[in-house]
Amino acid sequence: MIQLLVFDVDGCLTDGGIMYGNSDSEEFKTFNVKDGFGIVSWHKLGRKSAIITGRSSRVVERRAKELGIHYLFQDVKNKKAVLESILEKEGLGFENVAAIGDDLNDLSLLKSVGISYTPCDALALVKEEVNIILERAGGKGCVREMIDSVVEKENLKSEFINLWL
Repeated sequence: MIQLLVFDVDGCLTDGGIMYGNSDSEEFKTFNVKDGFGIVSWHKLGRKSAIITGRSSRVVERRAKELGIHYLFQDVKNKKAVLESILEKEGLGFENVAAIGDDLNDLSLLKSVGISYTPCDALALVKEEVNIILERAGGKGCVREMIDSVVEKENLKSEFINLWL
């Protein structure tokens, strides 16, 4: 049973673009509302989520807080090791995790989880290694597509829909 969803940021929760403002602290990213709604709905099912990303950004911290993400780890070099620490804390195994990533720094994590996903615009080498290549691109609703897939696989569709009726 999938209990934890793990998200990469750049190329998954966003399209991978980074805009800088005039000051060193100004950084802009665009997030997809449908992805956010899916994450909030997942939480309403009593399940948890984590962001594990290789970069560090206050924008990501803000988005994670807004969505109620349970675990946020930024500037991570070894994503699988970070996931292991979360699983130990939660009393879960890798088989209880679905994760999405799009580049080489995501591979060890993706290869270790119960269900692995990647956006359609991910690196070809990542596409070769995951369970499911999504139809949507990074930042364009691929995380929501992932969540809908997990909900379907876990037979939670009725419960997921009824959250909002």
